[in-house]
Amino acid sequence: MKAINKAPCLYLAYLSIAIPLISIAIAILLSDWFNITNNALSDLGHATRSSVAPIFNFGLSLGGALIIYVSALCIYKTSKAFSAVGFLVGFTLILVAVFDEIYRGLHFKVSVAFFLSLAVFLVAYGVYFRSYLPIPALTVAILAWLIHFAYNVPKGVAIPELVSVFATAPFYIDTIKRFQVNS
Repeated sequence: MKAINKAPCLYLAYLSIAIPLISIAIAILLSDWFNITNNALSDLGHATRSSVAPIFNFGLSLGGALIIYVSALCIYKTSKAFSAVGFLVGFTLILVAVFDEIYRGLHFKVSVAFFLSLAVFLVAYGVYFRSYLPIPALTVAILAWLIHFAYNVPKGVAIPELVSVFATAPFYIDTIKRFQVNS
């Protein structure tokens, strides 16, 4: 059997992170009302209140689709369970874009599912690779959320949201690198 060139996996993994983050940055730059300490990132995706909603929601949905693709293409043959976790992350990210702030309670639920899926990914990384490295990242993300919910600091959730994403991203990239080497 011919070996699959895994370099595209790493490129797609980087894109799956970069596209949503770039769309968020562009949406923030084009929004004179957005305040990173007072808003949720999803406020940028509100279909009737945000002129940048198409940029924000498209970036999230494309990023989620790429995460699913990377999970299926690059992880599935080595670990079906770990691939399922990647699929969950990508799928819930798409749901955040599809069920934007206009859906209120449903949006909240899919957002919670997305951020919990990031935590599950960190746990899966630790279990699969027998590593304690994700523990500090998971702890920082949890603390960011606890401080927000317990003390309303910051007032909006954009910062805990970004902390969660940036805590998980290096482990996601490392996962793809490891599977690339092991293939």
